[in-house]
Amino acid sequence: MLTEVAEGAWIRQSAWMWTNSIVVRGDEGLVVIDPGIHGAEMAELGADVERLGIPVIAGFSTHPHFDHLLWHPALGDVPRYATAANAALAEKARGRAQAMTAESAEDAPLDLVALVEPLPEDGGPLPGELVEHHAHAVGHAAVLLADRRVLLAADTLSDVFVPIFDPGQEDQLSAYDEALALLEEAAAEVDVVVPGHGAVARGPEIAARFAADRSYLDAVRDGVEPEDQRHGPRPPVGG
Repeated sequence: MLTEVAEGAWIRQSAWMWTNSIVVRGDEGLVVIDPGIHGAEMAELGADVERLGIPVIAGFSTHPHFDHLLWHPALGDVPRYATAANAALAEKARGRAQAMTAESAEDAPLDLVALVEPLPEDGGPLPGELVEHHAHAVGHAAVLLADRRVLLAADTLSDVFVPIFDPGQEDQLSAYDEALALLEEAAAEVDVVVPGHGAVARGPEIAARFAADRSYLDAVRDGVEPEDQRHGPRPPVGG
């Protein structure tokens, strides 16, 4: 079922890798962000959304990994958006994303995987402000809902996964440093941070998430084994 984490912002967590599907209310209707991951879960998400009594007008993908490129007919036939970089990569890697979906996401509609287009320059129907960076994946975007004091952090600031680097990019440590600086600036006035995987962070826990990620990066940079208490199996590379 949907859990409201702030006014007009809800999440539903999958059993797979603690993945958070996010629903946000905009001026004209609902935008569904990163729905997943099994087909039955997305169908239930569609039913949950229908009970809100507000139409779904769009989808949004935060980055081009298969578990963030999914969709289901229960969510409607609506435009699905992403950053320009995300959309370009999703188009090129659609076959691989479909294969990974078939392997990991039971009964997820393969024909709907990775069908995203660039978000209009004016933001289109997506409420809030994008915070785009290249840590974890090219075209990775967090969404700042400043009016609700919420940061949707996508695949950063998790309590279950350490920072996961993009093997296709060089100098991910610097990219992650830059991303955390951007995200920390965005989070300065928020009360809630929603990661792509794991539990919602509130209040003082937000600063602790930033500290944990920075400590991990420092350990990797220094060539020592990170002392990190976060647990759980890591998603597959590209997942």
